[in-house]
Amino acid sequence: MTEQFAPGQIVTVFRSRLRDDTDPAYEALDESLRERARGLGGLVDVKSFAADDGERVTLVTFADRATHERWARDDVHRDAQRRGRSSIYSAFSIQVAECTNAQDFTRRD
Repeated sequence: MTEQFAPGQIVTVFRSRLRDDTDPAYEALDESLRERARGLGGLVDVKSFAADDGERVTLVTFADRATHERWARDDVHRDAQRRGRSSIYSAFSIQVAECTNAQDFTRRD
């Protein structure tokens, strides 16, 4: 782990399920959005995981509320959200929280 998690950062938990007929171009869209978020500044980390039952979870950490809000209001991101509702996801939920405590441990042998 190379991330620097810290109190005051904003963490978004995005849980989703893809539609059965999701366009294969989804993966390229996802990567382009990650690059855009990095380019806007303040993106600390983004990781995605998939469960055996098809649910996907993406954890996104921004440096602070201002950089999170900039991403939330970004026109390209908003267009992608509309596309997600219309042709990518069968369901999703979003939770946004402020980090109040962060601890790290790395074993050094």
